[in-house]
Amino acid sequence: MTITIDRRLMLGGLAAASLGGSSLALAQSRTGGTINQMHAGQALKGYDAVAYFTRGTAMMGEEAHSFAWSGGVWRFASTASMEAFRREPTRFAPQFGGFCAWGMANGKLFDVDPLNGWEIQDGKLYVIFNAAVLRMWQADRANLLRRANGNWPQINV
Repeated sequence: MTITIDRRLMLGGLAAASLGGSSLALAQSRTGGTINQMHAGQALKGYDAVAYFTRGTAMMGEEAHSFAWSGGVWRFASTASMEAFRREPTRFAPQFGGFCAWGMANGKLFDVDPLNGWEIQDGKLYVIFNAAVLRMWQADRANLLRRANGNWPQINV
């Protein structure tokens, strides 16, 4: 498989340095109304969305505990996590369709690092491109969250 990267989609300046470290910063312009499935159709790159809340950590899900919702396949570490998500998916699903919250604040859809780039605030899961961008998000969270919420309706189409 060959992946072509349009370098114009990459962020400039300090953000580019932060984004360039752990993985590529690929962007798409609209969600199409579905969750982030940049990783072979798997939501959260296969991590268990419920574990962030119940165990306070990122846990890889298993194929045996899979559930299709909102255009992607969600994996869970246990049947209990899968059933909790099945009952209340909007309670556990990450905000902004599982795209990078910092990217959303900047009007872009970026992939995430569900192991190192996440936080729960006010009972909501936010996933971020990587740990360095997470620190930028946390340094100005209120402002960035306001901007992200404002951008979301125009991008989630």
